Formats: sequence, structure tokens, C-alpha cells
Amino acid sequence: MKLSDGVEWAIHCAMLLGALPAGATLSGKALAEFHGVAESYLLKHLKALAAAGILDSVTGPQGGYRLARPAERISLLDIVLAVEGDRPAFRCTEIRRRGPCALEDAAYPRPCGINTAMLKAEAAYRDALAREDLKSLSAGFAGTADPRFLALAQAWLSGNTRIPKS
Repeated sequence: MKLSDGVEWAIHCAMLLGALPAGATLSGKALAEFHGVAESYLLKHLKALAAAGILDSVTGPQGGYRLARPAERISLLDIVLAVEGDRPAFRCTEIRRRGPCALEDAAYPRPCGINTAMLKAEAAYRDALAREDLKSLSAGFAGTADPRFLALAQAWLSGNTRIPKS
């Protein structure tokens, strides 16, 4: 199964937003800059995350994006579904019923064994993604990241985080 680059970008952005103080935001431009990706393409995915209730999109001079709920309540599956949609990756088109050996419908067992196996595998994949939350991923990352990266990221966040005035 191949997921779009947007899934990776969305997960990284959500993890970065999870590091912000409560109520703070980062602009879409800043998120694109931090990750070195195209802003226009990233904004499409940030909007999808906001539509799915994963991010809040805040307007105004201190606006930008922030997590809409606690990081421990956002799974990788939530993000994948927001970016890719919820259609199954495998779609059986019943090619077994085509070609020179095609028979009447009654000759083919239902459901197709290949379709059943593929949907079972996808269910296991989705279950695994549902068990992975942003808070756990962030904790794992913080424990293994190069301290120089963490220092650079913290300095960058200090200059780019938007904190609403009370």
C-alpha cells in the first residue's frame, strides 16, 4: 500500500503542533518552512485535518493551526483517514468473472477469497494505526532525536509560535 506524501507531512505537522503551549499556533507558512515542503500542497492537507477535527484553524494576526484535541486522542489512523479518505485500499473488481473462461454468477463463491484476505489485512493495518497516538510518537521521538536537532527546533519554535493575547 502506498500512501501519499501528504500523510507523512500531516503527521509531522501534527506532532510539531503538539509541542506548542496551550492555545498557541503556527502558520501554514511556518509549518511548510520547518519541514522544507511546498506550502500550497501542505495547506491542502492542513485544511483536511481541520475538516476532520484534528486541527483547529485560527484566523487573525495570531492565527494559524493548533491541535483540536489532546495529542493522546489523535491516532495515526485519524490522520491517514483525513488525508487519504476512508475508502479501502483494495477494491475487488471481480476480474475472475471475465475473459474466455467466464461462467455464470453462481459458479463463483461469495465473497471472493482474495477480497476477503485483502480486507482482513487492511483491517489489521488500520487497527495498528489506530493504536498509535501522537503523544506516544512524540515521546518516542524526543527520546531518540539528536539533541542538536531538538535545540534547533526549540529555537525555531520560539521565533515562530503565535501566542494569542489574553
